[in-house]
Amino acid sequence: MSDYVAEQIAALKDEDWAVREEAASTLGSLREARAVLPLVSLLRDPDRAVRQAAIGALTAIGEPAVMVLGACLSDPELSIQEAASSILAVIGDRRVLEPLVAALQSPDWIVRMHAAKALGRIGAAEAAQPLLPLLQDKVKAVREEAAQALALMGSAAVPLLLQALRHEDWLVRLHAVESLGKMKSPAAVEPLLYVLFNDRDAAVREDAIRALGEIGDSRAVEFLIMAMKEPGLRLLAVEALGRIGDARAVPALIEVVNGSSRPAVSRPLDGCGDRWDEEMVVMGAAVRALGLIRDDRALPILVAALQSTITRAEAAAALVRFGPAAVPYLLPVLAKEQDDNLRYHVKEALTQLGWRRGRT
Repeated sequence: MSDYVAEQIAALKDEDWAVREEAASTLGSLREARAVLPLVSLLRDPDRAVRQAAIGALTAIGEPAVMVLGACLSDPELSIQEAASSILAVIGDRRVLEPLVAALQSPDWIVRMHAAKALGRIGAAEAAQPLLPLLQDKVKAVREEAAQALALMGSAAVPLLLQALRHEDWLVRLHAVESLGKMKSPAAVEPLLYVLFNDRDAAVREDAIRALGEIGDSRAVEFLIMAMKEPGLRLLAVEALGRIGDARAVPALIEVVNGSSRPAVSRPLDGCGDRWDEEMVVMGAAVRALGLIRDDRALPILVAALQSTITRAEAAAALVRFGPAAVPYLLPVLAKEQDDNLRYHVKEALTQLGWRRGRT
């Protein structure tokens, strides 16, 4: 094996790019630590395919390559920094924490993006503060990776993210909200509720609702029911209530489905030749939310929702979530209805619930 490895290392210097590419791939499959330095030198190869093969091989080798790649993060050539950071983003080794933090200030956005991803994978609390400025990076991909990295750091990043909710830059506030939602921190519920009703930017308020839904804390329920009254937030609030799954939301969601809380104005939506408005979309979301909550009070309204082509498919799927309890509500519909489309959805729901004709 050692002779074969030596042969492949030697082939990395062959004049034929195809030979160099194949040798790099072979060394990656062998995961041979001796190949690390020769493969790193291949990151400067003039042929793109060879460079990509070297990146793949070093990624496969993993831990033995970490320290050398960490040193590459300060290479004068940005393409080397990019390659090294992309590999370290996959490996995520704490030993190169310091050079990765330094790489967050690279002039190359690709390096900043990969460094943020690597730090998120490592999850070191001391990297949270250096990551925070990247929430206002001029490149969206960098901002998103920084937000994801902070989310992965858990409780260590929460105080910084809560502080960022008051930042003057709306992008910082937006990504802080996203991170808090992803980490599902209960400590973020009240600050996010403040953002929901007080932030001056609509996108930040919308993301606050999404985050509250992700966190799933019932403290948000009554406030989300209030937010349903605002047209721009109505759909998001309904979806968040479904994710939280608190039965206190059932009456408000039923009112959406039966149309009793329909807003005076609902923006029309054009699509597929049919005339729709926003409230029709909200009704479908409310049906889904009732299926997620699975409170028996919703069964009659979901059966009634089968009558409308707007909510029929969603209502059938929601009823399936109730399990056997939905069967007595569906059987009368199957017995008396003549509409083929409605009968199809009812039959499909009953089949998924395990019902077969002839059974009681």
